[in-house]
Amino acid sequence: MNHPGNIKGSPRLWRLLQTISQLVSDIMFTVRLSVALVLAMCVVSAWSYTTKYDNIDIDEILKNQRLYSKYLTCLLHTDATKCTPDGKELRAALPDALSTNCKTCSPKQKAGTEKVIRYMIQHKASDFDKLEKIYDPAGVYRKRYQAEAAKKGIKL
Repeated sequence: MNHPGNIKGSPRLWRLLQTISQLVSDIMFTVRLSVALVLAMCVVSAWSYTTKYDNIDIDEILKNQRLYSKYLTCLLHTDATKCTPDGKELRAALPDALSTNCKTCSPKQKAGTEKVIRYMIQHKASDFDKLEKIYDPAGVYRKRYQAEAAKKGIKL
């Protein structure tokens, strides 16, 4: 005999409740997955370097000895107080950019990097060597990027 409060006594009602329970479970999984994906996208975008300084005139810096020296001093010395705000950003990003092949660099940052490396090797080789002693003392990055640089006409 089926009692009104006995759900198991009614197979149709029991199946309906199981189906509803499964739907709720599936919806909750979808919501959790969506939230996780949104959070992951936010974290990945936070890993990108700032593009705040992408419109700096690199040519002006390279041909102006005073400006060039400020950036070089920032990168060579352990004292970050010698750095401009954009120099601090560069200094902070440089080790990661080297280790990841500029994976999170913007296209402008990649082009600017190539321009600076080309200029330094052609016109300021001793400065390039000083930076290399600090940021690549074992020559790991030189070996890693030598072939790629050669394709672009840069001889490391």
